[in-house]
Amino acid sequence: MSKKILISAGVLGITSIILGAFGAHALKALIESDAQLSFEIGVRYQMYHALFLLFVGTTAFISDKAKKIIYYLTILGVILFSGSIYGLATNNLFSGFDFKSIGFITPIGGLCFIVSWGVLFVSLIKTKPNY
Repeated sequence: MSKKILISAGVLGITSIILGAFGAHALKALIESDAQLSFEIGVRYQMYHALFLLFVGTTAFISDKAKKIIYYLTILGVILFSGSIYGLATNNLFSGFDFKSIGFITPIGGLCFIVSWGVLFVSLIKTKPNY
C-alpha cells in the first residue's frame, strides 16, 4: 500500500505543478482574475495533499489500515475538491457541461480532506511510544 500511496503522491505533485503553470500562463488570458484565484486554490490543495500522502506513505507511526483509509479519502478529496474547482474556474471555456450544476461536491471533497487528517490524528494518538 505504501508504494501505491507514494506513486499517487508523485502523480498528484507532478500534475499540480503542470496545472499551476497552465493556470498561471495559458489560462491567464482566458479566464477572469477571480476564476484564476479559484484555480490556484485547487492547485494549492492538490499539492498540499500530495505532500500529505508522501508523509503518510513513508511513516511507520500509523497502521496500514489507517494509511488505506487516509489514501482513499485524500484521493477522493482531490478529485471532488480540486477537480470541481478546476471545472468551476474554467466553466466558461467549455460549452458541453455546466460545472456549476455539480458545485455542491466541492465541500464534500473538503470534508474528505478533513476526515483524512482526522484519521491521521487519531491514528497518531493511538500509537504507543517506542522508547
